[in-house]
Amino acid sequence: MKMASLFLITAFFLHLATTVAGQTASLSKPGCQEMCGNVVVPYPFGISTNCSADISFTIICNQTFNPPRPFIMVQVGFGEVVDISLATKTVTVMQSISPLNCSTDRKLQQLAQPMVTSYATFSNVYNRLVVVGCQNVVSLLPSYGECNPICGESSICNGINCCQNIIPPRQREIEFFYRNPEAGTNAALSCGYVFMADQRWLLNEYANYTNLHNLSYSSPVSFRSDLRAPLVLEWEFEISNPTTRPGVQCNEIDLPLVLLGGENMSSTVCSCRPGYQGNPYLSCEDIDECRNPSLNDCPTAATCVNTPPGSFSCQLPANDNEPRMKPVIIGVSCGLGGLVLLGGALVSSNVARKRIEANRKKKFFKRNGGFLLLSSTNNTPENIRFFDSKELALATDRYNENRVLGRGGQGTVYKGMLPDGRIVAVKKSEKMDESEVGAFVNEVAILSQLNHRNVVKLLGCCLETEVPLLVYEFVPNGTLFQHIHDLGNEFPLPWKIRLRIATELAAALAYLHYSASVPIYHRDIKSTNILLDEKYHAKVSDFGTSRSFNVDQTHVTTRVMGTFGYMDPEYFQSNQFTEKSDVYSFGVVVVELLTGEKAVTAAAKEEGGRSLVAQFLHSMQDDKLFDILDQDVVREGVVEDIVAVARLARRCLSLDGKQRPTMKEAAMELEAIQMGKLVSNLQTCDEETEPAMSIAVYDSLYTSDTTGFSTTTDSSEFPFLSSSS
Repeated sequence: MKMASLFLITAFFLHLATTVAGQTASLSKPGCQEMCGNVVVPYPFGISTNCSADISFTIICNQTFNPPRPFIMVQVGFGEVVDISLATKTVTVMQSISPLNCSTDRKLQQLAQPMVTSYATFSNVYNRLVVVGCQNVVSLLPSYGECNPICGESSICNGINCCQNIIPPRQREIEFFYRNPEAGTNAALSCGYVFMADQRWLLNEYANYTNLHNLSYSSPVSFRSDLRAPLVLEWEFEISNPTTRPGVQCNEIDLPLVLLGGENMSSTVCSCRPGYQGNPYLSCEDIDECRNPSLNDCPTAATCVNTPPGSFSCQLPANDNEPRMKPVIIGVSCGLGGLVLLGGALVSSNVARKRIEANRKKKFFKRNGGFLLLSSTNNTPENIRFFDSKELALATDRYNENRVLGRGGQGTVYKGMLPDGRIVAVKKSEKMDESEVGAFVNEVAILSQLNHRNVVKLLGCCLETEVPLLVYEFVPNGTLFQHIHDLGNEFPLPWKIRLRIATELAAALAYLHYSASVPIYHRDIKSTNILLDEKYHAKVSDFGTSRSFNVDQTHVTTRVMGTFGYMDPEYFQSNQFTEKSDVYSFGVVVVELLTGEKAVTAAAKEEGGRSLVAQFLHSMQDDKLFDILDQDVVREGVVEDIVAVARLARRCLSLDGKQRPTMKEAAMELEAIQMGKLVSNLQTCDEETEPAMSIAVYDSLYTSDTTGFSTTTDSSEFPFLSSSS
């Protein structure tokens, strides 16, 4: 920012010195052509070798265009020049943009950019690295964070199908790693573009670029062969003995080193002092303010006298100075007094605004349970990160609708990118009243203490906004429910992945029940609360209804909460939630994985309809298990493995919670099945010892409006299952 500010100030004085009073001091060498078409060519640049500092600064004016266009020798040939600035010591050239080949592997590539190697480097003040095309993951060397645009539609480069990143200062070569996890097998296909460009062009703010080709930030990318973009180069040229030149001033300024350590880099920028005009790299001449009344404020009766360097004086007639000076003194005094009052008012207003904003944040922090969270057991500011509201607003593009990942009863989840480049999921709660503060604090308190690869990691929260925000790790592949039940899914889950998901889910629940600092019961296990990462590993999420228990506590009596179709009938009857209630919900998810059917369908709610659990148990009772299974499971799975998983699911769905296995036992049994070891020393509940169950009881859970369950049981047993085919 410091460098940019000095650039603007220097540019202002240079413009003032060269345009005031209609006077135009030549910026090129005497006798040399100053313009090529619409572009001013100032020294040290020149149109011919005699007019430039040396051959590397020579501009070729191509007269075949109308108007003519200037070109300069660059590394890959000739580059068209669209702007040369003395104030910022930059030259802007046009570059062609080539498509980027697809690759699922992480590859190293060098940007093929035009560049004046002898005296210029890429400007990190004006240029940005631009990545066009969603799913492209690009990181600069040295590491400046990743640029990974999401898919969507946008008219500007704002992270949707196009993202920007800063570049290192003083670079002549730019290298980067790139990959596209969604790329196909044909690496010759184009996935988008990677190039450097003037950020003012990206924002359509530079009038000189309005007639140039603009990119289309749409998804998928529309590829063109005629795309061009402006690239800003910083040039170096030293003035010999600048202090001995009248009217010339040179300042050494620090270049901003964003995200880099080490000593600051500097650059020397020269300009003509106020009151002078011309080219500081040639000579600066004094402006005669007396030649133009608009440049001096001398009274009509006074005589203007030009007084080098860069000033003037007004000589009044004898005995007339004193009366004419009084109004001036009074005016100046009043003006200064007004400025002081105005400055004081602005400072007071700013202080008051900051105090009001701080009080609002403190009020929201208290109302959203911040002090309750800090005072809860084992929670301190060290293990709970509190995000700033402005940081999350910037990360989510002010909660843009294009960033929405999903909506639910408890809030909306947005995709965001933190300043360090990490992709996160930001959960913005719906309007929360005081009765819901406890559940929110409970979820934060529980998640902040969990550390398991199959449990979604909570990165922190923000409580200083009107509604609380939770920041989670980003899990890119959606929910298990979507992959099982979405008819439009082109890649159904194979049996090996389904078995692995069931095993990982069991391991996560076993961790919650037995290995967490305090036992935790999830209380809402369902396929929509199981997320899948980029390699389809399961991650348990949504702990809003979870509860922690004392080690010696076997159950908790609470108001019935859960999801229709996954709820433990025993809990529904008694209002007593135990660890075996999570086991029942786990069993329903396993049945979903086996059958590909939803836990509750519309038919199950109609009279005579049958729930998925009832259909599953009935098929096992009639030795017709393979009639209800998903055909992909039947085709890909080993019969013995499928039967073993089905029998485990049946035990998890027992009406008597005592007959269900623990999550630790279920996890061990699934690991044994996954490793091909069906025979184990775990209790397998032979059919002779398995409790009798009434399938009608399961149907009543989904077809009855009553709050109780029938306790009638059926004495029939489930035989060993085999393929009905």
